[in-house]
Amino acid sequence: MATERVTSIQVARLAGVSQSAVSRVFTPGASVSERTRAKVQSAAAQLGYRPNVLARAMITGKTRIIGLVVAYLDNYFYPDAIERLSVALQERGYHILVFMATPTVGDVQTIVQDILDYQVDGLILASVSMSSGLAARCDEAGIPVVLFNRDQDDPRLCAVTTDNHAGGRAVAAHFVECGHRRIGYIAGFENASTQRDRERGFRDGLAAAGLELAAREVGDFARDKARAAALAMFSDTARPDAVFVCTDQMAFAVMDALRSELGLRIPDDVAVAGFDDVPIAGWPAYDLTTFRQPIRRMVAQTVETLLDRIAEKEAPPRRIRLPGELIVRSSTRAGRRDANDTHPAREESR
Repeated sequence: MATERVTSIQVARLAGVSQSAVSRVFTPGASVSERTRAKVQSAAAQLGYRPNVLARAMITGKTRIIGLVVAYLDNYFYPDAIERLSVALQERGYHILVFMATPTVGDVQTIVQDILDYQVDGLILASVSMSSGLAARCDEAGIPVVLFNRDQDDPRLCAVTTDNHAGGRAVAAHFVECGHRRIGYIAGFENASTQRDRERGFRDGLAAAGLELAAREVGDFARDKARAAALAMFSDTARPDAVFVCTDQMAFAVMDALRSELGLRIPDDVAVAGFDDVPIAGWPAYDLTTFRQPIRRMVAQTVETLLDRIAEKEAPPRRIRLPGELIVRSSTRAGRRDANDTHPAREESR
């Protein structure tokens, strides 16, 4: 038999306070004395009361829900980012509604339209882009959108990224410093801004040293495709002596293929570098030289940007590019260490 729902009026009577005081206790950020809070929470616990979030949203026009669309969840960078975003938003009184998507704009459009039915207060798109039409709809509905680890040329959208171009240049400069001259590149998903900017920076860095790409394959941000790309690139007798892989996740598959299937030694036969600095990059099995994304700062800037736009709809869009850091390990020649050497320290709060 169904149990009758306990109301805020009953809680107020038992606590000896007004109904509005009960509402304030269960409203994140609302002003209420500690004495009143304790009385209301005690009465609520005795009665088994839980606030009706949907009813409150209808009254206030705020659901305190943020929609998050993400692709490439098999990339270790994104589960870490989602956890950090969730915790940071929960600390500010918000909750995340997560939807998975493929990287195609059409798929994202369908998913975001579904999310809008939940009357979310804001949207974070991680590793995906959106159509200009959908961006316009969000703008008209007053729903702020922040792109995380993606960028696109739409003046209505905020974006938070690492300086991917500078990261690509840093990897190129490192290879040149190590003495490499025949250098390859394994790309990610061609339409992604991260892929585009990393490759452009890498090519610019090579050009500054009078070099061009010796080989190029596409891994589409997928391990199996990255493996196939490595086999295609290194089956040629004129194989590269160094290769930059657009993400760590793909770089692991490339390293496995080079060692296990082609019998090549890293870094003696070929140097390998990636991008992201996910935790596995520092494991002895890979010890991968990579460009570290400042994930803690990226998350903090994303949350601040989104909440600022929720609070002030007319605030100008922000395009934030954060500096990263090249982490040199033993997958490149300059990264080889003596037995007594230690790995570089990871970002303190990573």
